[in-house]
Amino acid sequence: MMPLMDYVKVVPQYLLPKQLLSQAMHSFMHSQIGWIKNATIKGLTKLYNIDIRDAQDPNIENYPHFNAFFTRALKPESRPIHPGEQIWVSPVDGVISQSAPIQDNKLIQAKCHDYTTEALVGGDISYAKKFKDGDFAVIYLSPRDYHRIHMPINAQLLSMTYVPGDLFAVNPATVNLVPGLFARNERLVLRFKSEQGHFCLVMVGAIFVGSMETVFQGKITPPYGATLQHWDYKEHNLTFEKGEEIGRFNMGSTVVLLTQNGQFPELGQQQERFIKMGEAFRFPTPPNSDEIKPDPVNDDEQAIGGM
Repeated sequence: MMPLMDYVKVVPQYLLPKQLLSQAMHSFMHSQIGWIKNATIKGLTKLYNIDIRDAQDPNIENYPHFNAFFTRALKPESRPIHPGEQIWVSPVDGVISQSAPIQDNKLIQAKCHDYTTEALVGGDISYAKKFKDGDFAVIYLSPRDYHRIHMPINAQLLSMTYVPGDLFAVNPATVNLVPGLFARNERLVLRFKSEQGHFCLVMVGAIFVGSMETVFQGKITPPYGATLQHWDYKEHNLTFEKGEEIGRFNMGSTVVLLTQNGQFPELGQQQERFIKMGEAFRFPTPPNSDEIKPDPVNDDEQAIGGM
């Protein structure tokens, strides 16, 4: 039985004009009226317990609007990239909320809810087949987290698809109650190829996530589209190094990482935990030695519920 408060949080979302509210949020977050901008930054910093000590510029008055603050750059030393060409790192700050092998083409969302790789990547059946019996991880970014997205490993960008959809929240209550949430919400499907094979990084939109953008295509939303859009980069030779920035969210949202069978099986063996961008998903196991455990996570670092 789901808690009553989960239903209170989720049911009204079916009735709300989510795109209109998200568009309004996007406009508000770009307000350059000084007192509004500063009050918003101070208020939400306190509300979500946002730590600005790692920011390259910790002075909130230097940001032209709230969105600039929210997607602020961090000091490089605050997010060191774990070394090693074969070691995958987290592309974002967030909580690993789901992590498991892909069962044929099925991904687990929550108890009694699953969805398919075909649905997640926008109906591209031939591409989805690459991830049959592969592995996946879902990383949830709360409003307090760092919201730039980086490369988990060295790779070439092959293409990107914008998939229109709904804008439900992506907090735990909604994940538990809305079937096929990540394949239902608006999203960007980023296709990559590394020396190890193909992998896919999906940026999932949500209510009040006023904008999704990439470093190679700029702002994708808003406006919110009604049809699929596709960009092919195969001839552009766009390669990115592990840890290099590739995009950003406004407010909280989710990233889903898909890998091929046998490419990164440790991805499907993660425990639910907070992880920082650049942190190794899992340390490799040297031959004839005990497994090396990742660093323990302080309970204070757990992301709070959000968008």
